[in-house]
Amino acid sequence: MKKFITLFLFLSALYVQAQTENEPIKIKTAVKKISDTEYDIIFNASLYKGWYLYSQYNPEDASLPLEITIQEEETGYKLVGKAVEKDTFKKYSETWGLEEIVFKEKAIITQRIQLTNKKITSVKLNFFGQVCETACINFDENFTISLTGKVIIEDITIDEKSKTLTQNLQLDLKNTSLLDNSNTTDSESSNGLFNIFFLGFVGGLLALLTPCVFPMIPLTVSFFTKQSQNKSKGIFNAILYGFFIVLIYILLSLPFHFLDNLDPEILNTISTNIWLNIFFFAVLVFFAFSFFGFYEITLPSSWGNKMDSASSVGGLIGVFFMALTLAIVSFSCTGPILGSLLAGSLTSDGGATQLTAGMTGFGLALALPFALFALFPSWLTSLPKSGGWLNTTKVVLGFLELALAFKFLSNADLVAHWDFLKREVFIGIWVIIFIGLALYLFGKLKFPHDSPIKKLSFSRISFGTLVIAFVIYIAPGVLKNPTWNLSLLSGFPPPQFYSLYEQESDCPLGLDCYKDFEEGLAKAKEVNKPILLDFTGWACVNCRKMEENVWSEPDIYQLLKEDYILISLYVDDNKKQLPTEQQFDFLKQNGKVKKIRSVGDKWSTFQVINFKNASQPYYVLLSPDLEILNNAQQYTDRDTYYDWLQEGLLVFNKDSLVSD
Repeated sequence: MKKFITLFLFLSALYVQAQTENEPIKIKTAVKKISDTEYDIIFNASLYKGWYLYSQYNPEDASLPLEITIQEEETGYKLVGKAVEKDTFKKYSETWGLEEIVFKEKAIITQRIQLTNKKITSVKLNFFGQVCETACINFDENFTISLTGKVIIEDITIDEKSKTLTQNLQLDLKNTSLLDNSNTTDSESSNGLFNIFFLGFVGGLLALLTPCVFPMIPLTVSFFTKQSQNKSKGIFNAILYGFFIVLIYILLSLPFHFLDNLDPEILNTISTNIWLNIFFFAVLVFFAFSFFGFYEITLPSSWGNKMDSASSVGGLIGVFFMALTLAIVSFSCTGPILGSLLAGSLTSDGGATQLTAGMTGFGLALALPFALFALFPSWLTSLPKSGGWLNTTKVVLGFLELALAFKFLSNADLVAHWDFLKREVFIGIWVIIFIGLALYLFGKLKFPHDSPIKKLSFSRISFGTLVIAFVIYIAPGVLKNPTWNLSLLSGFPPPQFYSLYEQESDCPLGLDCYKDFEEGLAKAKEVNKPILLDFTGWACVNCRKMEENVWSEPDIYQLLKEDYILISLYVDDNKKQLPTEQQFDFLKQNGKVKKIRSVGDKWSTFQVINFKNASQPYYVLLSPDLEILNNAQQYTDRDTYYDWLQEGLLVFNKDSLVSD
């Protein structure tokens, strides 16, 4: 038990440290050539929420000022004046009793250098600054910066071919500062997390209505209220019990944050892996048949026995182990739902953060009844009695698990280009699954643990009718020309162009698109039109939602078709291998080497190198001479996207008139 507590405290401390102290500030560098002898070195810093970086112009008696210097013993170049700072704020310091100049969230600091030796191809600068929240940390790091656009190799040997091909991926972009202010706002990000939290909460509510959890509510609440020394103590323990349930499910998501910190691309790589998607498919099918009652999935009984024994210790530790016991013994019902949550979160942007939001919602839904019924024990009498309806809930969840499983098989099919689970086949399978669910609800299908149905309840008839309505809604999707667009399902079935029937184009909505950047750029120069650069993925749910719900709007569709050159780069196209002469090794910023072997490897690396972003969908508007026309855009609503496209056109046309 002591070992477990020590491990728990260690993981909690490690998580807090990983999120704050180790990385309160991250800095990326860029170079802008001014003349043959002068260059601007741009330090682009991002700060962890709540942390501040102090300016070089702070008073002497305030926090330590920022300072950029040439590393010792370096010659051949010198600094030109002080660095230029962008986006600073004034902040009153209670400690020093004066106003300080700080950066928050981001900092762009530009230091000009002058070469005294024209043969110099790289410079070494030291960046010193102080970042503070409740405590202050000195950031002192050396940067080796190439002036030629070539990769600086230190301690790792990369062949000349790899250096050349890496350099070929780097674009000479103009107006790159616009990329530092993406139109994805904090509120939009918060809404995304809230949606995941809400889905997790719904999953927790569904788990409550299963035979593994529901009967535990009155038993556990009665234990706390009757066995405690007094009523208030019993209520406190029940609320604490609920808190520990939430905490346990949050802790389950922590390892994915460590993975995300090691490599921001790793969760996206996991989510688009062919064999992992097949594994998720097999696991969810396995879970579904468990819910149908053909077998039980349980963790080793010894785990539950040990946790149950530990719960008898009493006090906070005993309550914690009671919560852990619930998590273990209810796994046969909660495991499939958690598995769906895990798989779904890893295929979304934000990965680990979204998983934590979902786990928090799931744990909160499980915990609430224990706290509420402890506060209001008279409510226990209003709880429905356990019975056959609990098994019915499990079976319904089994059908939903089975439907979700085919989404992961579809991801594998799309990325691997196997072409066997086309859009119409996918929808046809869903039609069969939900017809099966309707037949079950109306008593025409039976499973091993079902009780005899003497009379259909109003709830079964109502839910069965809704399922039939859903089948009627999706059934036209198997036809060549569906009666209506299945907008409610956007992102779940394969894209519309991935069809059994012959299509005009293999691009979204039949648009003309290029899947190679150089080809699209050449066309844009030929016709003098701006570029919509679309970083997308075969397994990207939000990409499909944008294409089917936003791009399909008539005014937006017309803009894409007539006014822009669309370049769609699939970052998860890992089945399609590059020619041998185009394969190379790419040195990442963390010092690790990424092998570029597939088309997906190339375009995902291309996105990170040039746009410092690894999420999809990610949209950039470019002129044919590689000028960024406005802020980059991500998953958004129809009106925002339309205005964004119009703004890009206005900037492009204005620049064209000036150049003429």
